[in-house]
Amino acid sequence: MERLGAAARPATLGGLLGHIFSEAKSLVTDYAELAVLDARRAALNLAWLLGAVLIVAVLLITAWMGLVAALIIWLSSEVVPWGWAIVIAAGLNILAAGALGLWMRQLIKDLPFTALLRQLRGEDPPPAPLNAGGPK
Repeated sequence: MERLGAAARPATLGGLLGHIFSEAKSLVTDYAELAVLDARRAALNLAWLLGAVLIVAVLLITAWMGLVAALIIWLSSEVVPWGWAIVIAAGLNILAAGALGLWMRQLIKDLPFTALLRQLRGEDPPPAPLNAGGPK
């Protein structure tokens, strides 16, 4: 009978403080893990952006060289179509650079640490994309 009375005793102040400390530690750990995951995603996006910037730079440089070569060929020859072919190639390079620029703009819209900031503000997560997959 004494055991039943002992189980019904209210928790001590030390026990409550220990429980609060344990919950706070768990919460800090969860936020730290979220920050690490967001930092990893931000670093990956930065790598993609730097790679895309490098490709855009190469495409714009080759387009410029193509336009200059086309101008020289067009001005120095009597046959225009060969020069126009180089102009078309340069134009395609510029279009490719523009497409990459649009893709880079899309990456910039997804700012780093959005998940952590959303969690700190108490906002709901965005809806999952339709092609998210899942267990197979």
